[in-house]
Amino acid sequence: MIHSICVATVALALTMPFAMPVSAQVMFGGAPMYANKDIGPFTVFAPMNAAFAALPAGTVDTLLKPENKPALTKVLTFHVVPGRLDATALQKMVADHKGAAMLKTVEGGPLTATMIAGVLTVTDSKGDMAHVTTPDVIQSNGVIHAVDSGIPSFCSLEFEDFS
Repeated sequence: MIHSICVATVALALTMPFAMPVSAQVMFGGAPMYANKDIGPFTVFAPMNAAFAALPAGTVDTLLKPENKPALTKVLTFHVVPGRLDATALQKMVADHKGAAMLKTVEGGPLTATMIAGVLTVTDSKGDMAHVTTPDVIQSNGVIHAVDSGIPSFCSLEFEDFS
């Protein structure tokens, strides 16, 4: 069992304070969440618990405030890529693109997938890296790759950067 917090799970849990009554549709990043998971497929780079613990004190509490919902959505969707990209597919993309495959997140930002010392790694536009520690947690609507850190650029942005 992975001891990590999956971004998809965190997304649902963290957006619950903003959700409508149980009878209303739950939304995540502008996309409706359906009980049968008929959305996707998605690839999620899910930070381990240690990544959340390493955030500055109060970051998660601040993101949970209703006025920061846009910031929360950006942070979470920056860890999600459209499509079902298991580790084999990502490694093939890296090889086919001469060592660096460009990915576009649901948020719209770029990530670069590479292999470093045999480890699948994603790098943001500022050069900050997250290493895949547990690949291929297959879900009905995609695949999750546990990573050793949050993708730093979006985890460290000031909240006013999201306005």
